[in-house]
Amino acid sequence: MAESRIRVTLRRSLIGEKPKTRATVRGLGLRRINSSVEHADTPDMRGMVHRVRHLVEVEEI
Repeated sequence: MAESRIRVTLRRSLIGEKPKTRATVRGLGLRRINSSVEHADTPDMRGMVHRVRHLVEVEEI
């Protein structure tokens, strides 16, 4: 069975965000607005996405 994956896209600016939030976005591999990365759909990735849910858009692929 194939591993499920998610695509995370940064939709909002990091200006004014706390350093911990910025670090989470960088940890996801996002660098600039509209950049996207694909990750395995694991609980730890979902936790990181949940922490920055106000800045990103997630789609299951």
